[in-house]
Amino acid sequence: MTITDPPGGHGRPAVPAAAARALARCVAVEPGKFAAAHWGRAPLLSRAAELPNADGFTDLLGPADADELLSRRGLRTPFLRIAKDGQLVPAARWTGGGGAGAEIGDQVLDERVLELYASGATLVLQGLHRTWPALIDFARDLGTALAQPLQVNAYLTPAGSQGFATHYDTHDVFVLQVDGRKHWRIHPPVLPDPLERQPWGGRADEVSATAQGPAALDVVLEPGDALYLPRGWLHSAQAQETSSLHLTVGIRALTRYAIVEELLALAAADARLRAGLPFGTDVADPDAIEPELTETVEALRDWLLRADPAAVAARLRQRAWPAARPAPIRPLAQAAALAAVAADTRLAPRPGLRWRLDPTGDDKVALRLFDRVLTLPAGCEPALRALLTGAVSRVGDLPGLDDDADRVVLARRLLREAIAVPAE
Repeated sequence: MTITDPPGGHGRPAVPAAAARALARCVAVEPGKFAAAHWGRAPLLSRAAELPNADGFTDLLGPADADELLSRRGLRTPFLRIAKDGQLVPAARWTGGGGAGAEIGDQVLDERVLELYASGATLVLQGLHRTWPALIDFARDLGTALAQPLQVNAYLTPAGSQGFATHYDTHDVFVLQVDGRKHWRIHPPVLPDPLERQPWGGRADEVSATAQGPAALDVVLEPGDALYLPRGWLHSAQAQETSSLHLTVGIRALTRYAIVEELLALAAADARLRAGLPFGTDVADPDAIEPELTETVEALRDWLLRADPAAVAARLRQRAWPAARPAPIRPLAQAAALAAVAADTRLAPRPGLRWRLDPTGDDKVALRLFDRVLTLPAGCEPALRALLTGAVSRVGDLPGLDDDADRVVLARRLLREAIAVPAE
């Protein structure tokens, strides 16, 4: 992981200073040291005094903001979960109709939330990277620094309460303590690097037994503190003398097993691997299966030696890119800008947009995005690359096109497709 890669191109968005600042808010060590010593390996505690923001994380989401979400934003499931005594509270106990004009039956009822929270339940606001402006921007910047898709939840726990029993997550997390104090106990994994299909519930006895032993980290997080936990590390947390609010940033990184899955999907193209088992094979008999297993492994080995990295990368791109949406656009303002494009108009690439330019061999160029592929004349490639890397902002300066009329046509297309945005 690095935050100093050259900007843009081949699916890697530009890495602006905002991305470096977002990561610096979460870790009190240099990015290189974090990558080498902690990323996917070991927890890292960063105290508020070691981090750059004197006000901690209240600018991202404070208690008053959480109250607004719970009471004035028409919140629905699954954007809220409620847990008590280590168990999730059924949504039917705290949701209902929203009144006239909002008759849907799964809106959060603030009276019910109050009742549960006052009795010790933990509130989990989910998907805040999609609903709360400050966290939309922060998640995009941090995701750019990490080159990984993120999700952000907030945990509101009453004084003295513990929302969940000791468990592990199947993704890495940053814990950002916003308000109050929370006691964390961290234990080593019972299953290093678990996949999403390997949740902690399948190893509940091992988790419980390990949690009875000495903790690898036993710490109280104060406002402004940050904690990084790799996936698989056991943890539990209990609010102290006052209520607690913390943010959990979940990092949905792809794994080597994802490469294995895509290789297997591509292996369906190999006729030897598609062949049926011999007539009458008893699949429950190890002796009958052994020669078929040997031949299958040999065929698979031969196929893997010919595997095309470009084909694997294309399939991984289809997984990763849709998981990290680019910055929101303002449809009305974008439409107004579209109508006013001229040679002096200045544009910028949509922040966080992942893209790739590939010649198609028929005097066209394919612009691959997270959700679609656009085909344009090959002569547009220099202009596209210049704009998407940030090398050029003024429409009239776009290279490779014959005149300003062609440049304006391309600029309008990029605005309409939400690839470019008006420069600020």
